[in-house]
Amino acid sequence: MTDLADDAIVNPSDNATFADVAAARLSRRTMLGAGVATAAATFLGVDGLLKAVPKVAAAPPLLGFTAIPAIPADGITDTVRVPPGYTAKVLIAWGDPVSDGPAWVPNASASAADQAQQWGMHNDGLVYFPINGSARGLIVQNHEYTDDVLLFTDGSANWTEAKTAKSLAAHGVGIIEVTKQGRGKAKGDKGGEWRVVRPSVFARRITGATPVLMGGPAVGDPRLVTNADPTGVNVLGTLNNCAMGFTPWGTYLACEENFNGYFVKTTAQTAMERRYGIDALGFGYKWHTTPGSRFLVDNEPNEPNRFGWVVEIDPFAPTSTPVKRTALGRFKHEGAWVQEAEDGRVVVYSGDDQQNEYIYRYVSNLPWREARAQGISPLDDGILYVAKFAADGTGEWLQLTPDQPALQAALRPNMPDLPENRGYTIEDILIFTRAAADVMGATKMDRPEWIDTFPDSLTAVATLTNNSSRSAATVDAANPRASNVYGHIITWTYRDDWTEPTFRWDIFALAGTPASGGTIVGDLYGSPDGIYVDPSNRLWIQTDVSGTTINTGAYAGFGNNQMLCADPVTRETRRFLVGPNVCEVTGVFVTPDETTMFVGIQHPGEAPSGDLNPANPKQYSSWPDGPSGGRRGVDIGREQHRDATGRLDVRDVPGRQQRRRLIPGAPARRLQVAGDADHRSHAPSPAHGFRAAASARLFFGRRVRAARQ
Repeated sequence: MTDLADDAIVNPSDNATFADVAAARLSRRTMLGAGVATAAATFLGVDGLLKAVPKVAAAPPLLGFTAIPAIPADGITDTVRVPPGYTAKVLIAWGDPVSDGPAWVPNASASAADQAQQWGMHNDGLVYFPINGSARGLIVQNHEYTDDVLLFTDGSANWTEAKTAKSLAAHGVGIIEVTKQGRGKAKGDKGGEWRVVRPSVFARRITGATPVLMGGPAVGDPRLVTNADPTGVNVLGTLNNCAMGFTPWGTYLACEENFNGYFVKTTAQTAMERRYGIDALGFGYKWHTTPGSRFLVDNEPNEPNRFGWVVEIDPFAPTSTPVKRTALGRFKHEGAWVQEAEDGRVVVYSGDDQQNEYIYRYVSNLPWREARAQGISPLDDGILYVAKFAADGTGEWLQLTPDQPALQAALRPNMPDLPENRGYTIEDILIFTRAAADVMGATKMDRPEWIDTFPDSLTAVATLTNNSSRSAATVDAANPRASNVYGHIITWTYRDDWTEPTFRWDIFALAGTPASGGTIVGDLYGSPDGIYVDPSNRLWIQTDVSGTTINTGAYAGFGNNQMLCADPVTRETRRFLVGPNVCEVTGVFVTPDETTMFVGIQHPGEAPSGDLNPANPKQYSSWPDGPSGGRRGVDIGREQHRDATGRLDVRDVPGRQQRRRLIPGAPARRLQVAGDADHRSHAPSPAHGFRAAASARLFFGRRVRAARQ
């Protein structure tokens, strides 16, 4: 994801910070240095500890691969590196057709109509939906934002309506069909080559201009009405989708994060515009300069309220209309991880990805099968909560409903301070969720990002990427470090069910060096962002160190952004993948048999600060196409770097059955990556953990435009 808005703090409340809570908690936990699991026993007891960490069979060990160094002996390399026995390949990259549309051209000449049929920019969260187990399925992936220097030969200069259209077309979500053909040559290898199916009846792009419906309790509210849509129901597009989720009924959840940066407001801000970061600068996009633009808030004040939602997409119904589910609240959704409760209700976890923002939970009112049988979306009928962490290791979910006394007494958002304007409505809560959470006293977190679950142990895990703005006066037990440049990972656990109102929490790891207070067991990392629990309960951690910080200052020696794997019980952590220059490693999913992994590589070669030079788009990275291009159709001397998605294949190892672990569409799943590095060697023994194949393949996706001479 971009760091454009993550450092800005727009939360004016006096709510306690997680750093305050965590500091108080850690001050009482002298056993932390002896190991997090040991320290956990001091406050949970043996029974609590057994529930706080996943129960994994003693053998075989989960981590069977050989860790790779952050920086190889010959220095940082502009490629994707994986351990011996694994092969990384690009599956699809920005600009490749999703079906039978126009092919990629490296000179930025593609039109908006072309881009709308091609893989979008800046890959992020993804899901593999099986059609035929681990041999054929759909990959759905977010396209978070765009780099205009790559889209256009002159970058953001000479802005036109056509440029706005193309930039919108490169945003959104992509759906491709993939299939695995043949098998590997080695004995027992279930490999074979993956390819994108073209044409495919399922292939589709959802862009920043695709018709989308509003759904749920806030539909039709006057604050969702615009000049173009007097009903408050019909929206154009989805933007800045970061992490994701998927449902047990087979749909994909795209999550709108830093939506505020596309809008510009030149006149005075309202209180809620300040709270959501709508200002006169934005992120540098020029969409608002297009005549009659909906992105100029002065002319269309309600358009920003139609973004910041979770968007449900049915990947198996290519003509269906996506729906923004308002019951899940409006904020900078990093993801929407769905966990089924024992009674069949769904629980959805989301982090609000900005410094000093909150963690949310949604619980459906009905079991999802019952709701759907009645024609009710389980994501439209439920209750939203926000988390409050206490220094003693406990926490509670604060209910965000109009009957809560604090919300009954509070002044409604953007309303004059009059008695008749007291008392939040459900629409107030959902459209201005941040303000409602402020009123309820939620805990301010250090950039809450991805969330996943260990179903067997009723444990959730979340990344808190960093918070350099936190002062010593605002640390707490759950956010224990001032100027938290490295971030940390937390867990919380329930006693009997995911719907319980209270929980016990702990810190899984403080990232960074031991000298900074880091508690990582094994290979070091910082700024944890993406997180993923695979079907065998391995915890995959992806990093998002900003371009200005990579391998310098506090991050000297950390190398490029990377993906690591941790054993959730021992907490041993090994580095599995390191990406190309100035990229983010984000998005990861495995096939049901755990022999292929799909991984996203985002914005390789992005300028560490400022904008790239349009005449030299490969200044910092030429991955994946290489310095000389090497792609057909290149009619100039230099080509751009591109996002990509790739795959990794590995051999079967007996896996564990998990309780209510959701698997989209089938009982198994696979991981795919973005990129086109190719590493081949013998696979590790399947008895050694992460399933390895004689041919292990990892796929990636990112590309850059060639500069015109």
